[in-house]
Amino acid sequence: MKNHIKTLSIMLLLSTSIISCKVSKDVKIPEDAVPVTFRDVSLSDSTTSVADLNWKTFFTETTLQKLIDSAIHRNNDLLVAQKNIDIAQLQLKQAKFNNIPNLNLQITSNSTNPSNNSLNGISLNQFLKKEHIEDFTTAASLSWEADIWGKIRNQTKTTLAQYAQSEEAKKALQTTIVAAVSKGFYTLLMLDAQVKIAKKNLELNDKTIFMINLQFESGQVSLLGKQQAEAQRLVAAQLIPLLEQNIVIQENALSVLTGGFPKAVERKVMLNAIESKNQLSVGVPSALVSRRPDVKNAELLLQEANAKVGITKASLYPSLTITATGGLNAFEASNWFSLPTSLFGVVAGGITQPLLNGKKLSTQYEIAKVQREKAVIGFRQSVLIATSEVSDALIKIQKIEEQNTKLSLRVTTLQQAISNADMLFKSGMANYLEVITAQSNLLQSELELVSLKKARLEADVDLYRSLGGGWK
Repeated sequence: MKNHIKTLSIMLLLSTSIISCKVSKDVKIPEDAVPVTFRDVSLSDSTTSVADLNWKTFFTETTLQKLIDSAIHRNNDLLVAQKNIDIAQLQLKQAKFNNIPNLNLQITSNSTNPSNNSLNGISLNQFLKKEHIEDFTTAASLSWEADIWGKIRNQTKTTLAQYAQSEEAKKALQTTIVAAVSKGFYTLLMLDAQVKIAKKNLELNDKTIFMINLQFESGQVSLLGKQQAEAQRLVAAQLIPLLEQNIVIQENALSVLTGGFPKAVERKVMLNAIESKNQLSVGVPSALVSRRPDVKNAELLLQEANAKVGITKASLYPSLTITATGGLNAFEASNWFSLPTSLFGVVAGGITQPLLNGKKLSTQYEIAKVQREKAVIGFRQSVLIATSEVSDALIKIQKIEEQNTKLSLRVTTLQQAISNADMLFKSGMANYLEVITAQSNLLQSELELVSLKKARLEADVDLYRSLGGGWK
């Protein structure tokens, strides 16, 4: 038994002393896959990024913070993503034991009754004076494969990459949900503002109709004028229930995002009270690899593909397996645990080289290399999408600001026109059509201005999300 143990120790020492060979070379991220800077952004303005801010720092409104926090902790999609991480973590823990020898304990007892006319039966009766033979064994068996070509190590790398991907998937989902909740909240505030505008316009229409009715009764305005004024009033009146309907629908959507049943959403702030961000820094595109979860995930897919190429390549080479079995064996139960006479041991080492299945393994290796090429293309595409979204958000911010300047001036002009039209109408220097037209133009312009305000806030959110912010 001592000789067996000594032989096993020598074989283990020799196998572990073999330097593992790297049978495949990893493909790195192409240097030209990431641009130097974003479109229309100079390097001097790109030292930091707004994406480094925690979402609580970026979104300062307390009601919105509560909604986002509720979504992060209760959104069902995020909860499922966390369970995927838990599964991947368990798989990763298991993968760390890939190269640990398999050790099994076996206890067996059997009785054999050979035929009396068989050679075994005749020999048993002649030499042992028995008609059956018993065998009692207690043995521990060990099996270990030497990771000479790095196959087991690459399997661990694959599992590690998959675990990291599950984490990045949750981060990407969280950035999307944070953006969706904030946009939904801004939409709700916009609808509130539009309801106020519609109600204010309705009151203005009521005053106009009152004046037109007086002039109609005195014969200064025709029935057509009275009917057109009433029709214009109904435009604002019809808009109010439509907006109120959209408010309830938007509240329900926010409730689902935050993991709750449909209910009213508390809001103590008006849209105009929320300031848009000014001079948001974007950083450099290379930082997207670490900040933006979907780009990081594409990088991890390449790492996984590299590991799989190594696994399939190593499968083409011989594998060294060492096995050992030792324990107690006896023909009689009374001698089963008799030491040292019942001790036995077996040590074996074998090298396995695939032959007939070599073509299948080489095909798997070639497929793994093509899959790795796909991973490189996928990474390039993820960077293209990311940089394009950043550029889109930047141009939205710039052009919405320009539109807002012009539309604000238009609203101010129309508000003055309403006041003038009212005075001119009362003095008989303007007709009812001019008053109705001014009121209609003001209603549409004020509604557009509120929509533009929401679009500006959403552009800030788009830039924050496109840079990878919102998951910290």
